[in-house]
Amino acid sequence: MNCKTKEHKLIRSPELQKDQNIELQKTYKILLAFSGLKHALTNNPGYNRRVSECQEAARILLNASGFGEVEPLLSNVQLEDYQAHKNKLEPDLAKRAEHYFSENLRVIKGLEAWATGSLEDFGKLITASGLSSIQNYECGSEPLIQLYKILVNAPGVFGARFSGAGFRGCCIALVNAKHADEAASFVRREYQKIQPELASQWKQDKAVLICESGDSARVILS
Repeated sequence: MNCKTKEHKLIRSPELQKDQNIELQKTYKILLAFSGLKHALTNNPGYNRRVSECQEAARILLNASGFGEVEPLLSNVQLEDYQAHKNKLEPDLAKRAEHYFSENLRVIKGLEAWATGSLEDFGKLITASGLSSIQNYECGSEPLIQLYKILVNAPGVFGARFSGAGFRGCCIALVNAKHADEAASFVRREYQKIQPELASQWKQDKAVLICESGDSARVILS
């Protein structure tokens, strides 16, 4: 393939891109599974601790890079500065920073996978994000981690992760449209086996929802 041909393939009209997105939407559904855990996120000490840890990691990295006057946010740390000075972080802070920077990389790779219509690659990135949330950000209660693992193993699921910060609430999964009903039944059945008390709080028609994505964010008036 010559450069001119390759360049031509990458340039898509808005109409063509929209048609491709519509066709892609027909091939997948979104599963939203509720863990049964409910409480205010800001009242969770784990969440507030993670915020402080990220700020502390940013402060150390910025000071090491000569930018100590900058607000201590990981978004203010350049990737090359993180790579050069991450050895200065103690283990917990190193994990928090690793989650942040690896998540940014997954977003970039996710855009590429989505643009090419590779749901398998996109799903792997979603699952890797969920695993990093557990291993590096160390969020997620036991029921939510169990629900994440069930979703990852459900029929037809491309990938799964926590929905939100991961201390309570829901998990979300991208699933092959042909297997959405089967996957939803699998999740309900398996979660009830290991968390019967939490599952008993479900409204059965609300426990695992099969959703579709929209073309864009918009206001829905009821």
